[in-house]
Amino acid sequence: MFPRRTTPPRGRSAYSNGLHPPPTAPQSYDYNHQSLPGVNSFPRLERLPSYEWNPPPSTSTVQPRHMPAMINGRKRQNDQFSAHHVKRQRVDTPSHHLSSPPLIHSRPPHHRTDRAVAEPSRLSLTGFDHSYPGPNLDVRPQVPAVLESSSSLHASITDKLSCQMVELFEACQQQPSDLQRKEVCRTRLQQDIQQIFPSARLYLTGSSMNGLGSRCSDADICLVIKGNKKPDALRVLGRLLKLFKTLSYVERNQLIRAKVPILRFREKGSDLEFDLNVNNTVGIRNTFLLRSYAYADLRVRPMILVIKKWARYNNINDASKGTLSSYTLVLMVLHYLQTLSEPVLPSLQRDYPESFNPLMDLDMVPEGPKHIPPYISRNKSSLGELLLGFLKYYATEFSWDKQVISVREARAFPKNNSKEWNNKFICVEEPFERNNVARAVHEKLKFDAIKAKFAESCRLLHERKELNSILPFRAIIIKESSRG
Repeated sequence: MFPRRTTPPRGRSAYSNGLHPPPTAPQSYDYNHQSLPGVNSFPRLERLPSYEWNPPPSTSTVQPRHMPAMINGRKRQNDQFSAHHVKRQRVDTPSHHLSSPPLIHSRPPHHRTDRAVAEPSRLSLTGFDHSYPGPNLDVRPQVPAVLESSSSLHASITDKLSCQMVELFEACQQQPSDLQRKEVCRTRLQQDIQQIFPSARLYLTGSSMNGLGSRCSDADICLVIKGNKKPDALRVLGRLLKLFKTLSYVERNQLIRAKVPILRFREKGSDLEFDLNVNNTVGIRNTFLLRSYAYADLRVRPMILVIKKWARYNNINDASKGTLSSYTLVLMVLHYLQTLSEPVLPSLQRDYPESFNPLMDLDMVPEGPKHIPPYISRNKSSLGELLLGFLKYYATEFSWDKQVISVREARAFPKNNSKEWNNKFICVEEPFERNNVARAVHEKLKFDAIKAKFAESCRLLHERKELNSILPFRAIIIKESSRG
């Protein structure tokens, strides 16, 4: 384990992100990932065959409408329809460790440290191309490719705990078909919503799009309505509630009057649940930020997925019940990885403020991280070591009563007497709005339960070095594998 520091050194930062469509034909943008040599001790991943959605020819004279889209969220399907898309997901695995995938057009660093692997490993993940067709376009999705099996999945893993973490990640990570189901429903909804809000655009945000989603994740959607006057969210959602009651493909509509009001509904005939908000555009911005971190180092996505599963199993991952939201957990993981003496991650906002400017026009948000060069960490800890270190950090090292977690600054800064931090049990800074995303933890009993889970899991994992000591990973794999 590495000793900790509060201000990791600046470094080249990683990422791979999206491309806006050509200005002459603004129909879509996509997310792109490639990789350069890295030093991460990580197993070989199985190859994913190329997968594309190609728009069939349309006889309609209606021009496709455009608005860049995002994605967060959660899961499932509809077998008819779609929009113009191009989506590829490919993993190429040479004989050495995989490395972190940077931006598609970024160049490799001119200088490599002696810790870099001899033969470049490549992880290429080309993202989603969202198009927004007019209501009369007749387009249908193609059948997605199926994952190929590989007998050498754990070829480069030496410890049991890391092997189990990778196995859980591979079984539970969001599949192309899961994302397709969400996108199908999103596009249908946008077309129907435009009947009453013609300028509206729907963006999938969060875990569906940032690379941190699992097969059982639901979908968050941001409805963006532009205009001189800010729309009243509850009024808009009330109108949508009436509309959704007339739609044949959604059910269980529920208006939730929270601080950020949402319309919750489910796709009919599936377990895919959506949370729709109005003009909460910070969700779009942090989707791209988290996606940048997710693909900055190959260990990040498995780490976060395992920790989410652990927190859910231990009943500390439900903000509606006074515990930690998934977003809060992700920021806690990123903070830990940033503040090791040999950081796994940099601070992207600190090192590249122009790429994540909170005032950037929404249409340009996908462009922001496009030219960030790759980050190659010198930290060679295994996934198992990082998981144990994460639990130990929050069980014994982090000062909950004195410190605020800041991914923006890649450090923990001291609490002050401001309303945002004073008398709060857990303080985690939202990277753009800088408020407390852990404010749901407002009862001492729940706070004590969260700390106790960190301490207990740290002890068990340290003793046994086996994932089953802190969650039933085999049962979770079986459950996830049974999903269509």
